[in-house]
Amino acid sequence: MNKKSNLAYILLILTTIFWSGNFIVGKAASIYNIPPFSLNFYRWLFAFLILIPFTFRELIKKKDYILNNIIFFLVLGITSITIFNSIVYYSLYYTQVISGVLMISTIPVWIIFISSLLNIEKTNIFQIMGVILSLTGVLFIITKADLNLIKNLEFNKGDLTMIIAMFSWAIYSALLKKKKYEISQIALLEVVIICGLIFLIPIYFIEMNMGNLIKLEKPFILTLIYVVLFPGLASFFFWIKGIDLIGANRAGIFLHLMPIFGAIMAIIIFEERFMFYHFLGAIFIICGITLSNKKEKNV
Repeated sequence: MNKKSNLAYILLILTTIFWSGNFIVGKAASIYNIPPFSLNFYRWLFAFLILIPFTFRELIKKKDYILNNIIFFLVLGITSITIFNSIVYYSLYYTQVISGVLMISTIPVWIIFISSLLNIEKTNIFQIMGVILSLTGVLFIITKADLNLIKNLEFNKGDLTMIIAMFSWAIYSALLKKKKYEISQIALLEVVIICGLIFLIPIYFIEMNMGNLIKLEKPFILTLIYVVLFPGLASFFFWIKGIDLIGANRAGIFLHLMPIFGAIMAIIIFEERFMFYHFLGAIFIICGITLSNKKEKNV
């Protein structure tokens, strides 16, 4: 592996660790009755405020470029900031953490499909095989290595809304690779945040008017600090950089690490037991990631 790939792998692994933690914190938020859409609104409001001193000059300088591509940036903001993050927090009110991080493993399949559909990236046989192996690993975890349980799976409201979140993130990731940008990656992140926040504002007020109010107490403050700094700023920047270095298809496969990290965190925090099917699933997931990063040789 060259230095470029090594850097991408480190960034993408850190991204999945921070995002796995986001599911843990998101579940804790539901326990403390922190409104999901309001939490997402404040998460990105503070991220915007933190970044603006570092991006203001570039945003002003590149305003014509940004405005000329505003529809594209709005789509990026809506799919990633407005829809994905809001629905993840909402879903965790109804579904388990492990279910959430497992369902995110479907994203690479959608990324490959959308990227191919939009002629953004070509798909090779190793990526297809890698996805199959990774999804097999996820299947072991979901079914506890007992295939008879498949027919008894029942999806609740949280599971169904999580599907919308996963599909939304796949669109964002595929489109992110669609073009080269005339702004820095940190400025791109700020533009995406601004575009997403625009549509979060009315949703925030709707939730507040329904009586779901934020309480300025310790659980909310600690939750907000984590979601702003780690799954918010750090992970989004690392994700953008990782896709830039190795492409959306290869980067997407790393999301299969989330069931592993999520399970480990759930074991530590919720004292769940690590079973054999977790180990079996993890092996398939890691093999899938490794295989998907193998390039086809020219004949």
